Amino acid sequence: MKIITKISESRDEINVFRCVGKRIGFVPTMGYLHEGHLSLVKKCREENDIVVVSIFVNPTQFGAGEDFERYPKDLKKDAALLQGAGVDFLFTPSVEEMYPEGFSTAISVSGISDGLCGSSRPGHFDGVALVVTKLLNIIMPHKAYFGMKDYQQLQVIKRFVADLNMNTKIIGMPIIRETDGLALSSRNIYLNADERKSALCLSRSFAFVYEALEGGETEVSEVKTIVENFIKDHPHTRIDYVQFVDPETLKPVKDLTKDFLLALAVYVGKARLIDNNIFKVM
Repeated sequence: MKIITKISESRDEINVFRCVGKRIGFVPTMGYLHEGHLSLVKKCREENDIVVVSIFVNPTQFGAGEDFERYPKDLKKDAALLQGAGVDFLFTPSVEEMYPEGFSTAISVSGISDGLCGSSRPGHFDGVALVVTKLLNIIMPHKAYFGMKDYQQLQVIKRFVADLNMNTKIIGMPIIRETDGLALSSRNIYLNADERKSALCLSRSFAFVYEALEGGETEVSEVKTIVENFIKDHPHTRIDYVQFVDPETLKPVKDLTKDFLLALAVYVGKARLIDNNIFKVM
């Protein structure tokens, strides 16, 4: 595995393989890797000739008071994991390399980015759209892989890739969970033992939705109250949002008679955790 820090070098190295017809796969990350990231890498390895992973903690997607400065990092450990996973290139640019002096471009995706995390983290998805656009332009992969835990992010990326006619296929991959159901996240490191127990309320709330649906309940307000009360019953929790939305548009649904996505954002201690589940309604 070759580690590259410069944009020009990454283009030169990867273009050699592209010119001889090799399929390029790409997994963008912010590092501090876990099995969720590695599941993306594994799928990328299966479907492509050349695998590129980036590690870049992107400052433009963090708002004031968020955890940019303390976001966990361990490049040495990450590199070892990626080496073992058969990655060909690791791209680790600096902030100055990605956003040189005089940088003044912004990208905004309206509509699908407005609610959920877009409401509680203003400007977040503008930062995501900007950095992913830059990374896709730098690597120029045939396929790029993203986890479905960040479901709104995935939909935003699919939207601007389609709108801008970018020649990359975006692949969404399932959420990877601990054996007790907690969705893997780099931010789980912020949780102490008691908070870790409380964090299970996110994934365990899905069972109450299934139970309500099986009992014939279709009122969003009723099921939302059940979920919110369950989460609030756990110590160290503070709800950011509990939203029932259309899986494609991410607009709130009026009732639970068609397929819907339950999206959650909950502070557990200092950690802001997200989770989601798509419910199929027969």
